[in-house]
Amino acid sequence: MSATHQAAVVRLWPRSIAVTKPRLGFLGLGWIGRARMQALIDAQVADVVAVADVDPALAQEAASLGGAHACASLDQLLQQRLDGVVIATPSALHAQHAIAALQRGHAVFCQKPLARTAPEAAQVVAAARERNRLLGVDFSYRCVAGVPALREQIQAGELGEVYAIDLTFHNAYGPDKAWFYDVTQSGGGCVMDLGVHLIDLAMWVTGDTRAHDLDAQLYQHGRRLFPPVATPEDYASVQYRLDSGACVRLTCSWRLAAGTDAVIEASFYGTRGGASLRNVGGSFYDFTVDRHEGTQRRRLAAPPDAWGGRALVDWARKLARDGRFDPEADRLVDVAAIVDRIYGASN
Repeated sequence: MSATHQAAVVRLWPRSIAVTKPRLGFLGLGWIGRARMQALIDAQVADVVAVADVDPALAQEAASLGGAHACASLDQLLQQRLDGVVIATPSALHAQHAIAALQRGHAVFCQKPLARTAPEAAQVVAAARERNRLLGVDFSYRCVAGVPALREQIQAGELGEVYAIDLTFHNAYGPDKAWFYDVTQSGGGCVMDLGVHLIDLAMWVTGDTRAHDLDAQLYQHGRRLFPPVATPEDYASVQYRLDSGACVRLTCSWRLAAGTDAVIEASFYGTRGGASLRNVGGSFYDFTVDRHEGTQRRRLAAPPDAWGGRALVDWARKLARDGRFDPEADRLVDVAAIVDRIYGASN
């Protein structure tokens, strides 16, 4: 082999090292669990080796997709040789299941919300930190095309000082599972189901972590609810300030007569311009991201964009590189703390 050839091999060697795919287990195989599992299989960034669900038929069906082992219980799943566990069970079980997986030394990727309350979320984050394992939550709107670039622009000051953020998430249908309507299982109504996505997004995009002067108006079937909220709200109007002083206005709902399937928007207004994430034509899946300067609009991203499983795929790639605890997980508790205040759990 010539010296030139040897040098070329040395230069190329780091690129030729194959990163071992993480071995993952899936817990909870409803539509969101199966959709995320399919996205992971399609991306070929991890191997699904075990699955489990309270419905054995769902577990068998999911196992057949990727040649995984169908487990009869969480305990049996955790006994498998795994690097991480993907959790898509009902919300009341998220913290319990995540802590059990972390204590067995597995990294965790969980559907939102991570927990029903901030103290529960803090327990999960503490378990991840103690075992030095990667923890992620499926706040998938962070991964819509154009949103990461928008975050970079806002944090670089391209919009100037951001002073107002408008967040909207209206779903014309509402959940179809009974547990969503029991706050002991769900943790809350449309804020916990929908609004939490946008609360996280505003925090992630701006870098702010706390809410001040929070005021919340919650309704069920048009009737005002007062804390402690013991029944799930189907409409919420919330206002608060972030650390920077930016005013956040959030409205979200189930079954609102909005004349379309969904209204989803996150708009940021600064002293030098604005920007918006908006759904297209009532779609739950198609979004545009635009920068605004006065009456002019500059498009940053538009459909088609297969963003739904991107957060999980990114987590799996990070797990393959380094499965250690990421302090960014502390922000999951900050998000939960704002939701707690909306529901009146703390002052």
